[in-house]
Amino acid sequence: MSEFKIQMPKLGESVQEATITKWFVKEGDKIEEDDSLFEVASDKVDSEIPSPVDGVISKIFFEENAIVPVGEILAIVKTDDDDDDESVVEKPKDIEIKHESQETKNAEIKKEITASERIKSSKTEQLSGESESGKYFSPLVKSIAKAEAVSLEELEHIKGSGQNGRVQKSDLLSYITSKKEGKSDFTPSSPLAVQSKIGPSIGGEGQIIEMDRVRKLIAEHMVRSKQTSPHVTSVVEADVTNLVLWRNKVKEKFLETHSQKLTFMPVFIEAVARAITEYPLINSSVDGGKIYIHKNVNVGIAVAKPDGNLVVPVIKQAEEKNLLGLTKNLNSLAEKARANKLGMDDYQGGTFTITNFGSFRNIIGTPIINQPQVAILATGSIEKKPAVMETTTGDAIVVRHKMFLSLSYDHRVIDGALGGAFLRRIADILEEFSIDREI
Repeated sequence: MSEFKIQMPKLGESVQEATITKWFVKEGDKIEEDDSLFEVASDKVDSEIPSPVDGVISKIFFEENAIVPVGEILAIVKTDDDDDDESVVEKPKDIEIKHESQETKNAEIKKEITASERIKSSKTEQLSGESESGKYFSPLVKSIAKAEAVSLEELEHIKGSGQNGRVQKSDLLSYITSKKEGKSDFTPSSPLAVQSKIGPSIGGEGQIIEMDRVRKLIAEHMVRSKQTSPHVTSVVEADVTNLVLWRNKVKEKFLETHSQKLTFMPVFIEAVARAITEYPLINSSVDGGKIYIHKNVNVGIAVAKPDGNLVVPVIKQAEEKNLLGLTKNLNSLAEKARANKLGMDDYQGGTFTITNFGSFRNIIGTPIINQPQVAILATGSIEKKPAVMETTTGDAIVVRHKMFLSLSYDHRVIDGALGGAFLRRIADILEEFSIDREI
């Protein structure tokens, strides 16, 4: 039997420490490879760190809410192999264990200037993990359940053998075997019973739903943004007829040639990146009395996950990518979001955000700025409208494809003239789109 040292994983280039928000194991627990060990929080998501080995947790050095340096030993796992090394690793004496409240963490988040300085890890996945009843299910358990068509209600029914009744992989596999043999005692709830699980009624007419951790973080982030930035919103209407006709003409060939579905969003991202290169102050952050203008245009796309929570994955260096590159990047992020497989690195580094109100058939909106950025663009639905156009024989009423673009910006940095000019430039780029553009 030998020892395996669990260390705080390598995080962002400039991040030297991270906060452990939750331990899923305790000393003496038997674990399997890929079982979740602990959770690291950022301002948007929680990421789990899985075990790379099978074994038994022999020692945990840091408590929940401890801020731990990158590379520091967090725990020791006893593994069954031929190595007889039984050396005990003592808790480092030169590391001060610090604890922080939620308010302190929020204050630290507010001090961040560039999102590239936040925690990132390509080896972990973001996942809320908790059901409406409060039970936690690891990504491995949820993955197996999805593959075996086991519903969330069934997962909640399974008696777990892990800490605090947590469902382990072995528990789920045993249940699946029993189900296939017809020995399961699970009975689906009636619609009324399912509804009652959501929350207690209020006077028989309402419900109470407890926010999960991610929803609470989103709420705090939105409130902090409104308190930090004086929001101003400008609106323009753009004639995108050429863009619509072009997409209708090339989308099937684009899919056949590049194996990529072509939506309007990559064109919007391209237009935004181009406009930002002409108005670089839009691509900035504020720290006290200083304005930081970012070199790269990293465009975040606000999307709603299947669980209803909002996330903003980021397309890095959008100004350097062509339309095909943007499409591939966007489709990859969308696929990962649907499968709950976005990693922390997918969220970090954003300098500007786009939110698509049009996906909900909304024509216009006033979005909230994603701190510490200074502007966010909302794209409305594209609709056919009558419009007056000048012709060689006089004015004529014709049918055109039009959409509203709305820009919310931080009035501490962006004046109305700059915000209006930038938004108008995006509209102009879209209106100038060539119907003969090559793919």
